[in-house]
Amino acid sequence: MFSRLAAGEINDVVARVGARADALFRSGKMNCAEAVLAAVRERFSPETPDHVVRLASGFGGGSASGCLCGAVSGGTIAFGLVLSGDRKAVAKLTTDLHTWFKAEYRTTCCRSITANGKSGCQALTANVAAKVAELLMGHAPL
Repeated sequence: MFSRLAAGEINDVVARVGARADALFRSGKMNCAEAVLAAVRERFSPETPDHVVRLASGFGGGSASGCLCGAVSGGTIAFGLVLSGDRKAVAKLTTDLHTWFKAEYRTTCCRSITANGKSGCQALTANVAAKVAELLMGHAPL
């Protein structure tokens, strides 16, 4: 599906998904997990009803316990949504997302990432959504 897109077009999609997640999170109407899932859903699975995004509502703030970053959880849910039925691909992309995230932020633990406040969560949410889009666009076939 995306193999025919030029690199510039792929980069544009990735940037738009990241910007959309940023705007959704910044609005205050969605947490990090919801914003990532919503932005990816809008681009990669627009036929999926909006209310599906609410499935991620409990994952914000590290599932309200400070553990796994909600943005990563939202991205993982998005992989399952877009690649429905392809558990192997979902597992691989989830691993790729976690590996990238740990390299970028040194941990996947929300409590550690937000130890000095949540001021970085908006950019982190946008970055995760963009990475999810990049990973999905690099996955063939989609």
